[in-house]
Amino acid sequence: MKSFLNVQDLGDLKEALREAAEIKADRYKYDTLGKNKTLLMVFFNNSLRTRLSTQKAAMNLGMNVIVLDVNAGAWKLETERGVIMDGDKSEHLLEAIPVMGSYCDVIGIRSFAGLADRDYDYAETVYHQFEKYSGKPVFAMETATVHPLQAFADLITISEYSECSEYSENSDSSDKRKRPKVVLTWAPHPRSLPQAVPNSFAQWMLAADVDFVITHPEGYELDPAFTKGATIEYDQRKAFEDADFIYAKNWSCPGVTRPEDYGKILHDYHQMMHWTVDAEHMSWTNNAHFMHCLPVRRGMIVTDDVIEAPTSLVIPEAANREISATVVLKRILQSM
Repeated sequence: MKSFLNVQDLGDLKEALREAAEIKADRYKYDTLGKNKTLLMVFFNNSLRTRLSTQKAAMNLGMNVIVLDVNAGAWKLETERGVIMDGDKSEHLLEAIPVMGSYCDVIGIRSFAGLADRDYDYAETVYHQFEKYSGKPVFAMETATVHPLQAFADLITISEYSECSEYSENSDSSDKRKRPKVVLTWAPHPRSLPQAVPNSFAQWMLAADVDFVITHPEGYELDPAFTKGATIEYDQRKAFEDADFIYAKNWSCPGVTRPEDYGKILHDYHQMMHWTVDAEHMSWTNNAHFMHCLPVRRGMIVTDDVIEAPTSLVIPEAANREISATVVLKRILQSM
C-alpha cells in the first residue's frame, strides 16, 4: 500500500477487521517490522487523538517518529503554483516535500479544508503533492475531504459493539436483522467545519455491511461521491427510529448544489438546537450507542447525559484510533 486516502485503498474490510482484532490482542506482535524505518508526521493543523494514536501505532511497530508542526517552528509554506512569493511564506511546498521525503520512509499528512475554494479542497491538492513529490508512501491523517483513520476506527468500534451483524461472534444466525442500523446525524456548531469526517464515515459505512442513514437539514447534502447508496432522511426523528448506532457530527455546507454556499453555516445555530442529540433523541432509537470523533462541544452536538451514558462509545472509539493506524502502517511497511 503506497497511499491511504479512501476505503478502497485498504482492500477487503472483513480482512482488515480481522487484522485489527489480531493487533488489538497483541499490539506488539509486529514490533520489529518498522526497525530502522522513520515515520514523518506533518501537521498543518492541530491534533490530539491523531497525533498521539498515530505516533503510538508507529512505536508499536518499532518505527522512529519525527513530528513536524508546520505552524510552529517551521517556515510558512506556500502551496500554490505560479505565485510571486513576496508575502509571509518563505518556502514552497514543492521544495519542502522532497526534502521531507529524504529524511523518512513514510509520511503522514494532516491538512484541513480551507472552506473558501471548493474545487481546490476537493482536488486534495496538498495530499496529492506529497504523493507526487515525496517519493515515499503517504497516508492521510485527515485531509480537506476525508479522515480515513477515523472512519476505520469507527468501523472497528461498530464491529466490536454490534449484536445483530456478521461482525458479532454472539449474533444469532436466525436473527432476521443481521445488519446494524447506523445513523449519521448533523448537529449544530458555532463555527464552520469541514466535511472530512462525515465524508469518510459515509464512505466506509457504505462499504461495510450496515444499514446506513444520513440525516441533516436541507442544504447540507454531502457530496454524492461519498454518499451514493445511502438513505438520506431529513426528518431526524424518523432517521433515528430503530437505530443501533448514532454518529453525531457537524459539517458546514458542502456546496454540492450551490457552490457559492460552500463552507457556510446556513442557519443561525441558536435556531438549530433541536438537532442536538439529547436523551429524548436517543429514546427514539433501539437503545443505540452514541458515537463522535472528538473533540465535541457539549450542549451543542450532544448533551452531558448522552455522552456520559453507558451506551456512549466516544472513548473506545478514540482508543481504536491506535488500532486503525497500526493496521495501516503495518500494511505500508509490508509493501515496502
